[in-house]
Amino acid sequence: MLVGGIAILHYIEGRNTQDLDLLLTVSSLKKLPELKITSQDINFVRANYGELQIDLYLTRNPLFKKVHKAYSKVQKFLDINIPLATVEGLVLLKLYALPSLYRQGNFAKVGIYENDIATLLHYYQLDTNALLHEISKYVTEADFKEIKSIVSDIEKRIERFKNESR
Repeated sequence: MLVGGIAILHYIEGRNTQDLDLLLTVSSLKKLPELKITSQDINFVRANYGELQIDLYLTRNPLFKKVHKAYSKVQKFLDINIPLATVEGLVLLKLYALPSLYRQGNFAKVGIYENDIATLLHYYQLDTNALLHEISKYVTEADFKEIKSIVSDIEKRIERFKNESR
């Protein structure tokens, strides 16, 4: 299933990315010998296919498995039908990643992820309470508190934008 920046391009314009993000099962990964794995842990694999960097999210992670099963649909993308994460699924994946990115001090990626979330929430008016309830099942209490704070800040930015653009 396609996730990440390329998947976001299906829903919003102006997103720029240089890699491909896929969510898949470990058994599917084993069927792709043409991928040259450069790093791997229990939840993620980074690989190259020629010059293309591919980040793989493995469904052994409970949230990734949930997104794969409940937050995907086959959609036409670049003239072919492919499994694509829904807007809700993309937001869940971005929210899940943010606390770790903050801990790593990866300011550039935090900005990109928060902007992706803000843009998707702005254009699709998602039920953030439902998304927060869902993400709470997969993160620590401390990370959930941080995620709630981030979502609150994003919602305030969206409201400020709406008020100023009237």
